Amino acid sequence: MTGQDFGWRGSWRIARRDLHVRLIGLRLLFVCLFLGVAMLAAIGSLTSAITKEISERGQVILGGDIQVEMTQREASDVNKRMFARLGDLSETIRMRAMARRVGGGQPDGLGAVLTELKGVDGAYPLFGTLQLQAGAYTELLADDAILIDKALSERLSIVPGDRLRYGEAEFTVQDIISDEPDRVGEGFTLGPVAIVSMKGLRRTGLIQPGSLFESKYRIRIPAGEDAVALRKRLEKEYASRGWEIDDRENAAPGTSRFLGRMGQFLSLIGLTALAVAGIGVNNGVTSYLSLRRRSIATLKILGATSTDIARIYLLQIGIVSVLAIASGVAVGAIVVPLILAVAGDVLPVRPGFDIHPLPLVTSMLYGLLIALIFAVSPLARVRHESGAALLRATVDPPRHGLDGRSKMVAGIALFLLLALVLAGARDIVFSLWVIGAISAVLLLLSLLGLAARWAARKVPRPRRPLLRLAITNLHRPGAQTTALVIALGLALTLFVTLAGIQTSLSSEIENTVPDQAPDLFVLDVPSDDNAKLHAIVMRADAAAKLNVVPALRGTVIAYGGQRVTDRDDVPGDAFLLRGERGATYSATLPEGSELVKGRWWPADYDGPPLVSLDAKQAEALNLDVGDTLTVSVLGREIEARIASLRQINWDTMGFNYVMVFSPSALANAPHSLTATITLSDDRKGEMTRALLAAFPSASVIDTGDVLGQVRDLLDQMAAAIVAAASITILAGIAVLIGAISASRQTRSYDSIILKTLGATRWQILGTQLLEYGLIAAVLAIVSLLLGMAAAWFVIVQVFEFGWAPDWRIVLATLLGGAVMTLGIGLVGSLPLMTLRPAQALRKV
Repeated sequence: MTGQDFGWRGSWRIARRDLHVRLIGLRLLFVCLFLGVAMLAAIGSLTSAITKEISERGQVILGGDIQVEMTQREASDVNKRMFARLGDLSETIRMRAMARRVGGGQPDGLGAVLTELKGVDGAYPLFGTLQLQAGAYTELLADDAILIDKALSERLSIVPGDRLRYGEAEFTVQDIISDEPDRVGEGFTLGPVAIVSMKGLRRTGLIQPGSLFESKYRIRIPAGEDAVALRKRLEKEYASRGWEIDDRENAAPGTSRFLGRMGQFLSLIGLTALAVAGIGVNNGVTSYLSLRRRSIATLKILGATSTDIARIYLLQIGIVSVLAIASGVAVGAIVVPLILAVAGDVLPVRPGFDIHPLPLVTSMLYGLLIALIFAVSPLARVRHESGAALLRATVDPPRHGLDGRSKMVAGIALFLLLALVLAGARDIVFSLWVIGAISAVLLLLSLLGLAARWAARKVPRPRRPLLRLAITNLHRPGAQTTALVIALGLALTLFVTLAGIQTSLSSEIENTVPDQAPDLFVLDVPSDDNAKLHAIVMRADAAAKLNVVPALRGTVIAYGGQRVTDRDDVPGDAFLLRGERGATYSATLPEGSELVKGRWWPADYDGPPLVSLDAKQAEALNLDVGDTLTVSVLGREIEARIASLRQINWDTMGFNYVMVFSPSALANAPHSLTATITLSDDRKGEMTRALLAAFPSASVIDTGDVLGQVRDLLDQMAAAIVAAASITILAGIAVLIGAISASRQTRSYDSIILKTLGATRWQILGTQLLEYGLIAAVLAIVSLLLGMAAAWFVIVQVFEFGWAPDWRIVLATLLGGAVMTLGIGLVGSLPLMTLRPAQALRKV
């Protein structure tokens, strides 16, 4: 052979013959690329499915092209006529109300169930279909007919034909609801839904001045009209009314906020998986080329050019990469139904199975670019080394860096990868921060690896032979210390991150039930019946603790002297500005609040309106004591001066209002009373029956039922978050295995020499254990800090939960992770124990 170029055909012939059918040496490359691409494809497919579902069903979810919502009041006839001029109009009223079965036993022993009672008009629904067990809803309900959710049917053991009582009216169950088209747009509910006609709702007597109910006016605008522009015009023209106006493009604002947070988390997981997969690819290719070093040297000695070598192994790596990417894309596409099943009710919609080409193609491009970027460096090294240098590589490692062409290829691929990441990002700034953080972590671990080599070279030589060998292994020629530090550091960091996330979520779930939570919430008690309420509660349980507060709803329409609609800098964490919020008045500082700034008004204060604001919301809005806040309550604008700021203890499960006004500001407005009741013993049934008998329009909520719903949702969310993060852990373990495999040939040589000099198998294994242990000890604190920082970011910044990790579990996980990684290192060293010096030396 004379050094003639093989060409692509000849290179392919050699590559095909040399590539083992079991992919020996390239399995790690396959696993890392497969995991990374599968995760990216699954994340992209899931996000696309949910986004498409919400986008295509925006009108159905909202109930119209435009929705105008108001609380504790209905629109005036003038406003209704204005709505009707914009298009087809449908009116609904939704409120919480107690359903009681008429006749028959009460299986739950309480005699009543909290439900979401919804009154609809003849035009409902404007979009979609209300599906019933007997078929589609087509005719307006009779005044005494009711449709109920399946959950309510099961709870009260009722079927069509049975009767229910709401307030002062009785209804006959006409059918069971199978699917409510605007269910997602209604938001979080505390009970099953029941639907009656508008006249039927008014028969109940539950709609009273001050009652807590939501009036929604859905409008179907003519085809071709811009719903977004119409919404903006209505918001500007009727800014002082306190209406909450949505359009079909943002049919479920709460859902959009949830998807934004989940999207950030999934982006974080995806980018991390991408980086981990890249490192795994580099380790896998390095390990494979190390195993094929003798074959490469032989080819070069026989006349193969550097270009031939690059083609042969680029083809082999390319084949395995394509197989891994194709498998990852296929799994990522078909795993979405499984993710939906695991997520349960955490996700707002449950889209059907569909193939979404864009995220799958994007994931394929990610995989190809990652494979190219991280395979260029090891390929470049073997390409430019001579055959003799490759044969000496075990004792005299090559020192060639990347040539100009390789740098250009890697640079272009890296640029395309970053462009692809940012082009598909929901939040470019967030993605840039994540990319920067991942890069900083990898740089820090690389510097730690270099520092470990330098320190091992400078440290005094220990007297113990095994320890001396272990330290020497960290800085000897060909040592893979930096690669091991990166791999081990990533694995330990990911273990700590998962432990921090898991324990904080567990704490969040446990803290959902405070030590002294009230037993019952009571809503919609007439404002004139405060004394009557006290008497009934004390009669049923003389030792009960009762806390009664007035309940109103208001919309912040201006603050700091400027209207909200005129501002372009509305803070994202100011939830006070997201539609109508609870408001109350009090002559004294409410329970569960601590005054942090300003003074509380005198008990007999009767001057201009004052308000006490939650300190965190004041900080978000850049407000302070003395500033003004304008709130629309029942359509009336109230400008109040901020008299004080409070720190609210949300864990008390009481009525913690962000806005508390002076009594003179709201006492004359129509409102109802709400109350919390803490019982001295288990008398929930007796207390509930007594309250509903005295106040038919009231709703009594069992705290345990509500907390059970919240706990179930948090459990499902925790399971989904941990499952997603666990995939990255698997990729991290694969990277560690790759780093160990990449150094196996050098370690084989060392083991042969040591055995020849009389070392036992256990001494060699002990040396490996000490080496990995030294690296783990160096990385423990760094991994703890990095992992907890990542977990804090996910819990606090992404999901806005409380930060309460269990440090004992975190430290135990760190220790367990270190032991596990050491175990993986030792298992990887076991093949070295079987090497026979005489046989192995003949192959060197």
